[in-house]
Amino acid sequence: MLQTLVEDPGSSSSEEVRAGIEAALRETIETVGADAVADRSGVDREAVDALAAGESPELSLEDAAAIYATGEGRPDAESVLLESRDDLLMGMSMAVLDVEAIESGIDGAIEAKEIQQKVEGRFPMTLREYALLLGFIEGRKP
Repeated sequence: MLQTLVEDPGSSSSEEVRAGIEAALRETIETVGADAVADRSGVDREAVDALAAGESPELSLEDAAAIYATGEGRPDAESVLLESRDDLLMGMSMAVLDVEAIESGIDGAIEAKEIQQKVEGRFPMTLREYALLLGFIEGRKP
């Protein structure tokens, strides 16, 4: 789901993908209000304020999903999180990529075993890692 916040993530750098997602999260904070976002999402108020101020705090994928979910008419945080992970898995399938190919393609920034665990939700993933994986995977889809 977070994938849809970035126009053509496969043609963007991981920094651009992350910046696109962060821009959508900032818009959510501006619309909903920092107090309400922090209360509803459970994300640390300092991280919410930093993001609202244009900074790039180290957020987990779970935090990003929780912030995004506070917007009106959006699915709950768990649904956003699961769909975002599913986007990675479906992209891997469509691009016919395994975790070893991804590890090689991202120059070993994340080990293959760790990629598998993060995509499956067995290990935490940062927004930075999500952006890196999403951009690489989307760029290899036919």
